[in-house]
Amino acid sequence: MSFSGEIKKELAGRIGESRHCRLAELSAIIVFAGKISALNGGISFRPESGNPMLKEKFARLVSLLFSIDREWETLQGDDVFKILEGVKLWDRQRGCFLNTETADGLLIQQSCCKRAYIRGAFLSSGSVSDPGKAYHFEIVCRTAAQSAQLQHAINSFDIDARIVPRKKNQVVYVKEGAHIVDLLNVMEAHTALMNLENVRIVKEMRNSVNRQVNCETANISKIVNAAVRQIEDIRLIQKNKGIESLPEHLKEIALLRLAYPDAPLKELGMYLNPPVGKSGVNHRLRRISEIAEKMGE
Repeated sequence: MSFSGEIKKELAGRIGESRHCRLAELSAIIVFAGKISALNGGISFRPESGNPMLKEKFARLVSLLFSIDREWETLQGDDVFKILEGVKLWDRQRGCFLNTETADGLLIQQSCCKRAYIRGAFLSSGSVSDPGKAYHFEIVCRTAAQSAQLQHAINSFDIDARIVPRKKNQVVYVKEGAHIVDLLNVMEAHTALMNLENVRIVKEMRNSVNRQVNCETANISKIVNAAVRQIEDIRLIQKNKGIESLPEHLKEIALLRLAYPDAPLKELGMYLNPPVGKSGVNHRLRRISEIAEKMGE
């Protein structure tokens, strides 16, 4: 099962304790995954999702809220009116829709209801990429109003949700790994949250090791290249005037560099008598380089 599938399976089994939270989640499922239209004096209401977990969640919510024990596909007549009126999408007295694009604002005022609403929206049309490859959370919305409402609900938890158009839809998405973790916590997908955190820890450790290895490799490369240049300078002096032409302190370090071509500067300094620090060795080798440069000119 994909990572998205694991999250949806966990969320499908989570039911809000309060009636207002259940109404908020049911409202999200209806507006994100339902097709509602007036037909011959009645209302046509059918799902636009083949996800069995979503249908099961819808049936459980409808049963708990309205004591209606029927499948989504078989809902008709007064049952449909009762459900839509309950989530404030239908006005029975005036016989008209109040809204079919977004959830009623009264249903998602409280923080707990916003959690339930986001959970229902994700169950209906959301997905999360494999965290081992990339961090990307998204929920596909049908309209700009729907995406704006969802973005506002997510951002209320200090999560940076953004909107991008995709064909005829609007997509609310989150890219930052830490924010996706926060969003899973908001939806109460705690098992998925722990799985994602484990992946993030492994990736961060691997990246940290890679950075350290790259840094050490760069330092080794720098030391080797410097040593090669120093030996070339010494060989040039040796060929033209001889190492004996150098002052005693420079001759001493030149011979040590030829004897220990791979040794770092600090180690070379330890071979001198008396020992010299890294900066002192570096100063002597720079003087040799200057002499070789003039000789080359």
